[in-house]
This record gives sequence, structure tokens and C-alpha cells, in this order.
Amino acid sequence: MRTAYSVETVRAAERELMERLAPGVLMQRAAAGLAAACSGLLGRTYGSRVVLLVGSGDNGGDALHAGARLARRGAGVTAVLLSPERVHEGGLAALRAAGGRVQAAPGTVVEGAPVPVEPVVARADLVVDGIVGIGGKGGLRPSAVELAELVERVRAPVVSVDLPSGVDADTGEVPGVAVRADATVTFGAYKPGLLLDPAREYAGALRLVDIGLGPFLGDAPAAEALQHADVNELLPRPGAESDKYRRGVVGVVAGSARYPGAAVLTVSGALRGGAGAVRYVGPAADAVIARHPETLVSAGPPSKAGRVQAWSVGSGLGEDRDRLEDVLAAPVPVLIDADGLRLADEQALRARTAPTVLTPHAGEAAALLGWERSEVEARRLAAVRELARRTGATVLLKGSTTLVAGPGGVRVNPTGSGWLATAGTGDVLSGLIGSLLAGGLEALEAASVGAYVHGMAGRLAPRPAGASDVADALTAAWRDLLRDGEPAAR
Repeated sequence: MRTAYSVETVRAAERELMERLAPGVLMQRAAAGLAAACSGLLGRTYGSRVVLLVGSGDNGGDALHAGARLARRGAGVTAVLLSPERVHEGGLAALRAAGGRVQAAPGTVVEGAPVPVEPVVARADLVVDGIVGIGGKGGLRPSAVELAELVERVRAPVVSVDLPSGVDADTGEVPGVAVRADATVTFGAYKPGLLLDPAREYAGALRLVDIGLGPFLGDAPAAEALQHADVNELLPRPGAESDKYRRGVVGVVAGSARYPGAAVLTVSGALRGGAGAVRYVGPAADAVIARHPETLVSAGPPSKAGRVQAWSVGSGLGEDRDRLEDVLAAPVPVLIDADGLRLADEQALRARTAPTVLTPHAGEAAALLGWERSEVEARRLAAVRELARRTGATVLLKGSTTLVAGPGGVRVNPTGSGWLATAGTGDVLSGLIGSLLAGGLEALEAASVGAYVHGMAGRLAPRPAGASDVADALTAAWRDLLRDGEPAAR
């Protein structure tokens, strides 16, 4: 599992570690990892041209020390200084001693006549972005903006130091122009902004360099991201004594006369979520049975449908508040999606004693919070945390990077794909997560595992894919996750 820590936590860990180390050792560890990553990307270090964009902070020092290492291996290294009067002196001395050159950023003077920066950057085999570190807030200064725009204009390959300059390390917000990196080398721990939209799009491939912070970070990460092995361990598996009831029965309350397809798609996701049986309650029973004859269908209120270990409610529900309220009264986990989010009462959600999962997209989250949609999209981490706090539920905020927040923390889904941005895929997800809840997973685990598997299905489905294609691809996603073997049932 990838774990991301706040800037405050990382800074505190760095201070504690530095008290135990000789001066400069921590920066040298970071620089060594950065230089190794740069060499790997270059392929051939000797004779390559490397440009360092150097700000006044410690990550500017990391870039300078890494540049010195690359220069000693035969690279031609040029440092472009944005704040010559506040540059890291030890790093600058090391670069010069190794034969590196120093140049002024636009609007600054280092020594002698100014030299145009654009030709230097345009000829670079690699640009190292060391402009702003994890403490940067509020966007880039004009001189840094000019460099970021130059790098993008000439399409130079970029490695960012710790995180791309111009993005917020804690929130993933991008308040203005930021550096777009092909790769980011981060030190000691992932930072939340590297995993969150919109900043994630600027980070490129991530590489974590261990500099020894682990023992000092504590046990409360700001965000986590499941990996393949984590999901493999969490997926429910039948045992020798399993029957359909022991595996879990998920109830689906979805669809209406206007939206029968929502019921079909929710059931499609539920049938591929590992539960032993799916019960459908609603007006689209004929459509559901026609597509999935294994479904158990019922008329009347959900509370009379029979044994159910979890409910998925809301997709295409229309204005049927009665069925929603009947489900919310059940003492079992409930997932609420789409129309159910609009109809649900916040006090009723907070009054529930069994787990509740909400799955809004940005527009639905904005309506629930009373925010503008643009604010939710720009401040996704803040939005999902606030909605979880207000409702007492586990909240899955959909998007290219889906976030899940609940009492157990925040999870970031790494498998999202823009190909999932099509009608009906959210219905499939709601059925899938409902099935995982019925199979015994806790709310945070069910939501984050469901998002992971759903994202994989979006990647495996034919392109362009419809929601039915994504539902069909869930089986292949499970097979891929289980390909390393079937652990014993728990």
C-alpha cells in the first residue's frame, strides 16, 4: 500500500531524523536517489545535457547536489538560478566543483552578461525541476511561471524534485501554472498531492526514495492507495462450507419506469462483486430477469424481500422516497447512489447505526455540501472529508482519481480511467460495492476495493466502452487480481 503523509508530518520526521545524523547527510541521501533516477531516465549519463531549475529551498539544494553527481559522471549540467541571493550554498559549490555551469533565470543576474535561457532548456536531454519544495503555497512567482511555461513549450523531459513546482503537496490543488513532469522523485514518503487530482496529472511516474524517515512518520497517514496485493488480500473468497447465504446476499433497489437500465446495470455490478445472491426490488424486474435470470426478484417494500446482508439503493430511483427510507431503516450496510443521494435526509444518515456508503460525483457532492461544483473539483480532498464528517458515512467521491473517506482515513484509487466517464458506469460501481459489503468487507474496504476493481475493468473493457462492457470486464479484473493464486479462505 502506498501511504502519503502531510507536509507537517514529513517536516517533523525530517527534523527528528536530522538530529541523529551528521549535517548534510539527509540531503545527500535525497540527492543520491535523485541522481540515480535521473541516470536511469537518461539511459546514458556521459555526454548528456541536464538543466537544473533551482529555487531557494532545500529541494533546490537537492537538485544542485544531484547535478554535481551527474556532472562527475560526465553529464553537462547547467543550473538556472531563480534566487541567486538565496541559493543553497553547499549545493552550488558542489556543482561548480564538479564542473557544472550556472546561469541566471529570466529577470535575474548571476554573473556577467545574461545568457538566454530558452536555447539551453531546448537542448536539454533532461530538465530537473527544483524550483519549489513541499512547503510551496499559493502558486508560482512570475519568474517561475515563465520557466514552467518555457519547459512545456519546448517539450523538454522533466523530473520534479519531491513534487512538481506549483502544486500543493497536502491538497493536490493547482492554483495556477505548474510544472508538468514526466516523473517525480519524492523523498521519505509520498505526499497526498502526488496521488490526488488535479496535481496527480502533473506528477508523471512516481518514484519514492527511502531516506530513513519511516520510523518517524507515525501511524496516521493523510491518505493511502491500495495496490494489487492489498486488493488480492481483501477480495472475499468462498470456503469449503460456503453457500449463497454465507457468501452474502445483496439487495438492489434501483431503477424506475423511466430508467429500467439503471436496475440492470446495478444488478450487473452486484452479480460480479462476490456475493452469493442478488435480490432485486423495484419496477424493472422484467428487464432485470431478462438480462440476469439468476437474480431473485421481489415486489413490495424492500423490508419484505427476504434475507439481505447489504443494500445498494438509488440508481435511477426517481422520486421513490418510500423505498429509500425503507432501506435506510434496515440494520445492515447500505450504499446510496444517484437519486438516493438527492432524496436522503442528512439527519437520517447520521442516525444510522449500520455502515453507510455514499457515492457522489462532483456535482452531487456540491449539492450535498452547498458548494459550487468547481470548488469540489479543485478541492477534492477537502470535499470528501467534509462530506464524510457531516453525514457520518463513508464517502466515495467519483472522478478520474476516486477518493474514499471515512472513519478509517482517506483512500485514493490508483486505477481510474477517463474511459469510465460514460453513462451507467456509476450504477455498475454501486452494485459492485454493495456486493462487497454483503460479502463482509467493512465500508472503507468495500468502497476502496470496489473502486479499484471497477477502475481495472474500465481499463480492460474494449474501447470505447459502455457501462455493460465495464460490467462484463469485472470478471477479467477479478481474474487478474487472483492470478497469483487462491489463498485459503478466511
